Amino acid sequence: MTEAAPAARSTRSAHPSVVIALDVGGTGIKCALVRPDGTSHHTERHPTRADRGPDAVVQTILGVAEGLADRARADGLDPVAVGIAVPGVVDEAAGVAVWSANVGFRDVPLRALVTERLGLPAALGHDVRAGGIAEARIGAGQGGRYVLFVAIGTGIAAALTIDGTAYVGAHGAAGELGHIVVRPDGPRCGCGQVGCLEAIASAAAVGRRYTELAGEPASAAEVVRRATAGEKLATRIWQETVEALADGLLIAQALYDPAVVVVGGGLAEAGDELLVPLRAALLARLTFHREPELVRAALGDEAGCLGAALLALDALNTAPTPDR
Repeated sequence: MTEAAPAARSTRSAHPSVVIALDVGGTGIKCALVRPDGTSHHTERHPTRADRGPDAVVQTILGVAEGLADRARADGLDPVAVGIAVPGVVDEAAGVAVWSANVGFRDVPLRALVTERLGLPAALGHDVRAGGIAEARIGAGQGGRYVLFVAIGTGIAAALTIDGTAYVGAHGAAGELGHIVVRPDGPRCGCGQVGCLEAIASAAAVGRRYTELAGEPASAAEVVRRATAGEKLATRIWQETVEALADGLLIAQALYDPAVVVVGGGLAEAGDELLVPLRAALLARLTFHREPELVRAALGDEAGCLGAALLALDALNTAPTPDR
């Protein structure tokens, strides 16, 4: 197990310290003041309102972070660092949100903007990788060295963590598990490719597939409920979903060889209705591969925010020590 390192002692205040954490999504921003032990002191949610454009979203992020810093001080706490998780392609080393379709970011130096506004060390990370870090360190993957976090929601993405640190890739784009081709004759994906895992087995794809065939709208959760009740069409769609996910996880196992696979995102809310058949389907496909432990995520939709907090703590402990 890799624990979050304790926050460095503040030279500015004798008050207990907290970090400011924001998980920025296409529709909402999950925020928290998080103690060095990973527990939350205070949480908030704000609308992203991405329709106003990326500059307005940046100003919202800065304003929310500043408000959280003020809240911490009002509560007798010392805000010592900021962690932000965003979707898309992220250059974590440079602190730049390179590109995001959901939010409209393109080459936004978000880390520098936060530090300039708040005067605090800051870290910028990818939302799924941040969630993977949280699940690996303090969630369902705790105790495992090699943990693969797979988020299955509107899209599908993954994060490989080793000793609690996420693998980023050469261009900040590692973990796009949703865009491996598992059905070459399948539907076209939003990325332009045909037969991507995300186009078949994401929560959005499950609902869309049922709606197309049944002629009535249904969410993925409703498809699961109907499949559990024995409806033939829902059962077929759910089985196809599980089979596609098993093919994707087999590829991931061959590439990454994780000891633990943590399944999160909206589709994971199906619980054993997903994990039991998925575990069996994956096991049936394994040949030389070692079987990973397949578990449901423990932190729910708080994983990204808690991961952002852990990134902030990491940044704090690697920041230059101020002169006394």
